[in-house]
Amino acid sequence: MTQIIESLSELDGRYDVLFCDLWGCVHDGRKVYPAAAEALRAYRARGGIVVLMTNAPRPEFSVARHLERLGATEDMRDAIVSSGDSALLSVNAGDWGRRVFHIGAAKDEAFFETAQVERVSLDEADSVIVTGLVDDHAETPDDYADQLAAARARGLRLLSANPDIHVDVGERRLWCAGGLAQAYEALGGETEAYGKPHAPIYALGRRLAAEAAGREIDDSRILCVGDGVGTDIAGAAAQGLDALFVSGGLAASVCGEDPEHPVPSRLKAFLDANHAAPQYTIGRLR
Repeated sequence: MTQIIESLSELDGRYDVLFCDLWGCVHDGRKVYPAAAEALRAYRARGGIVVLMTNAPRPEFSVARHLERLGATEDMRDAIVSSGDSALLSVNAGDWGRRVFHIGAAKDEAFFETAQVERVSLDEADSVIVTGLVDDHAETPDDYADQLAAARARGLRLLSANPDIHVDVGERRLWCAGGLAQAYEALGGETEAYGKPHAPIYALGRRLAAEAAGREIDDSRILCVGDGVGTDIAGAAAQGLDALFVSGGLAASVCGEDPEHPVPSRLKAFLDANHAAPQYTIGRLR
C-alpha cells in the first residue's frame, strides 16, 4: 500500500535526487503552483538535486523559456531534461531518416531548431514525427484519421516526441502527441517514444544528476515525482526507482473531492485498477 504523505519534507534524508514532473505537479500550463515551487527550493536548500523531467516535445532551452514565462525561477532546479531532448538524440543519429513529415503546432518549432532533418510532404517522408496536435484546443486524434491512414499505408514509422496522452491546462484536458501515437498503433502502425515511461529520458536524467552532484548517484537515492500513472509511475517502476505519486494532478477527480487530500480507499482503487504501486502519494506537491 502506498504511504500518503503531507509534505515532501517527510522524506528528508532518504533521497539525493528528484526526477520531478512539470505539468500537473509544478504548474498547470498557466501558472506555477507556489507550494510546489517552495518545496523544490527547500529540497535544494537541504542539499538535494532537482532534475525537472518533462514529456514536453521541446528541447531543454525551450522548456526553460516556458518556465520563465510562467514565473518559475532557476532556483527551483539543477537541470531540465525533456522528451524532446531524448527524441532529438535518436533523430540526429539518423534513426528516422533525413526527410520527415511533421505533425505539430507552431509552439513546437524549437524541436526543429537542432533537428538534422528536412520536413517534407507525407508522400516524400521517411518517417513521421509528431510533437502534438496542430490545434490542441480544438482537435482530437480523430481529426488526423486520414493522415494516419496514409502514413500507415506507406508503412512509415511514427515518432511520438511526447508520450503523454493528455495534459491539463488550467481546467481543460487537451490531447498530446501520445494520443496520435495510440491511434496509429490501433491501425497497426509502428511507433516509438523516448520520454517517460521509456528508458532514454531516465538515462539522460541520471547523467544530468551526476553532473550536478559531481558523482554517480545510486538508483536507491533517486525519487521520481509525477501525476501520470502510465508515464511517471510506470517509468519509475521499470527503472527500479522509487516514486511519489501526485494524486491531485491528472487523477484528482477520481482520488477524492479535495485534490490536496486523496481519500485512501479511492486512491487504492485507482492505483490497483492501473496496476500502479508508488511508494508514496501526496495530494499536491508541497
